[in-house]
Amino acid sequence: MKVEYHKHWSVNLNREIEYKTYGESGRGVLVFPSQDQRFYEWEDNGMIDILAPMIEAGEFHLICCDSIDAETWSLTSGDYNERINLHERWFNYIVDELIPEVSHGEQLIASGCSMGGYHAGNFFFRRPELFSGVVSLSGLFHADYFFPNYNNDLIYRNSPLDFLQNATSMTADRYRGKTLIFCCGQGNYERVTGASTGRLHGILERLGVDAWVDLWGKDVSHDFYWWRRQAQYFFGKIAEGAWRRAA
Repeated sequence: MKVEYHKHWSVNLNREIEYKTYGESGRGVLVFPSQDQRFYEWEDNGMIDILAPMIEAGEFHLICCDSIDAETWSLTSGDYNERINLHERWFNYIVDELIPEVSHGEQLIASGCSMGGYHAGNFFFRRPELFSGVVSLSGLFHADYFFPNYNNDLIYRNSPLDFLQNATSMTADRYRGKTLIFCCGQGNYERVTGASTGRLHGILERLGVDAWVDLWGKDVSHDFYWWRRQAQYFFGKIAEGAWRRAA
């Protein structure tokens, strides 16, 4: 497969930032790394290898972006305003700089594991016009896990369980007809993410938004052994055009 490394200057972040692409045809997938990790995480943990047959067959091409979680979500001792404002600058980098560069005007699928699963969901629900769908594995969708007792409108706008709770059926029209897949295990270190995924499912059902929310078994833990299997399964269903039937 064609693999390319990119490093460029971000106006929003006022720094150089990196990303890597895999493949060159098919549906574009924007991949967010897990908490505090980098753009090469999926390659280092076998996710590219497990999806390689689909990438080489031209079903998908992946854009693995970088994150700054260590300076924002993970910096729990930091000032709330500074942390969320820096996150928003990164959000704007993705939306205004990276996506126009890599999407060629096509809608992407947002994806990621753990914190990357949160980012995938947050980007999708905030800017659905940019995405054809989302594949979120073990995501956490409430900002107060990292910003306890927050009272900040910008944090609210980055907390899907909060802003979706106040959405109406009419505003939820933006999500309908797209590929929404949320998966989480029920084993080690999946208790919090599983509960968050369950809450998201209830909100989407209330809004009448069709989503495949799949809770795997109690042996399924919060790690790449399972995320590789889940990615292979769900992207395989998308490639087959069978995700709605499977749901």
